[in-house]
Amino acid sequence: MAEKPKKPQKLRARLPRGLADRGPAEIGATRVMVEKIREVFERYGFEPVETPAMEYTDALGKFLPDQDRPNEGVFSFQDDDEQWISLRYDLTAPLARYVAENFDSLPKPYRSYREGYVYRNEKPGPGRFRQFMQFDADTVGSASPAADAEMCMMAADTMEALGIPRGSYVVKVNNRKVLDGVRQAIGVTDDAQWLTVMRAIDKLDRLGISGVQQLLGEGRKDESGDFTKGAGLKAADIALVSSAIESGNKSEIDARLRESEIGQQGRGELQEIGRLVAGSGYGSDRIKIDPSVVRGLEYYTGPVYEVELLLDTKDEKGRPVRFGSVGGGGRYDGLVSRFRGEPVPATGFSIGVSRLQAALTMLGKLDMKPEFGPVVVTVFDRERVADYQKMVAALRHANIRAELYLGNPKNMGNQLKYADRRNSPCVIIQGSDEKARGEVQIKDLIEGAKAAAAIASNQEWRESRPAQFSCREDELITKVREVLTRHEVKWRSY
Repeated sequence: MAEKPKKPQKLRARLPRGLADRGPAEIGATRVMVEKIREVFERYGFEPVETPAMEYTDALGKFLPDQDRPNEGVFSFQDDDEQWISLRYDLTAPLARYVAENFDSLPKPYRSYREGYVYRNEKPGPGRFRQFMQFDADTVGSASPAADAEMCMMAADTMEALGIPRGSYVVKVNNRKVLDGVRQAIGVTDDAQWLTVMRAIDKLDRLGISGVQQLLGEGRKDESGDFTKGAGLKAADIALVSSAIESGNKSEIDARLRESEIGQQGRGELQEIGRLVAGSGYGSDRIKIDPSVVRGLEYYTGPVYEVELLLDTKDEKGRPVRFGSVGGGGRYDGLVSRFRGEPVPATGFSIGVSRLQAALTMLGKLDMKPEFGPVVVTVFDRERVADYQKMVAALRHANIRAELYLGNPKNMGNQLKYADRRNSPCVIIQGSDEKARGEVQIKDLIEGAKAAAAIASNQEWRESRPAQFSCREDELITKVREVLTRHEVKWRSY
């Protein structure tokens, strides 16, 4: 007896870790955010540019590890010509390549902005994704601290344009040259040891000065018992670093950096940025000097800045949440120079759109209600699809979102359920009787939902039919617009 053929196994639908699907409400909220950011950036004179999601791996920067397969931190593959290509890690390194490749034709300084997804081959976790959106602005070709000051002011203006009130955010500014001066003062020559010091400083907000001091020394054991090896600094050096990142006293900073030319240069640049932003009306409640700001990427060479949200909120389980940094940037004078072989100063600022959107949603600053769907023209008589399609075309030509119901038209109830699921403001119905009279019926679904909630008796609801009315065919556009206006229905694309 022949064996019964095995039923083919169903493929399991599953999403890779660290990635997320997004629906209409979230996409719509992102669109609103991005347009507000774009308006601020363009007001500052920046123009758009777009670079591909993939670059040659060696173009992405020195922070990538030197391995046979460069896939630590980035997603990489080898092309048919055996060259390594990687998905972009951020939007800055691709810009550096673009500017270098088009250097002679671009105006200098070159001011541009770009938005898009970036990809990081890292261990995913809560709020840590492998794909997320950024929105960047950069000025390439200016070494002036005024360019850095402008980035800080633009960051502050962007936060307020997104509905974050003054006092609920701060733009913190430091200078890598000041930190280099501290490095000279404590005599750290090993790059790996200094990177550990920088990472420890970067945890000041989360761990406090005591936790940072442990990481500067032998190491720290966290609440779970996991031990992180420290930088191994001597007690005197730990005290010097601690005072450097805690102190706001300029005379103390001056004393520490007295023997360091680069440290003094960094201090001077910070003072100039402070003078420029203050002169433009940006007080320390919006932009302030903070010696603990480090920024993670190694290509920063001067001023670095970070936007921190100061608002506390609670997550869906009622636990306290503080979002911290939602954007940042700095000066990267060496990134374009790698391609040009000559000094090309540059500075930029990046907003973590995905992270900021999560924060704004939790704070109630973004409208996450689904956008209204289209007006749905139902099919009462399948022999008259051309007539119904003509109505849809007329609505669309009047800049009203509309669609013809394309499912099985046998059951009118299913068509109305479909319109409800599409969040349609109203549906159009025309049976043979209405057609004979030259009329259509308009069913106001928004008003109907309100009435259904208010009326206890379904019988009373069916008899009154308060949200359904007739009009002449030539009044269709006017009457639909009246329904849309009554409920303030607006679509973002119109």
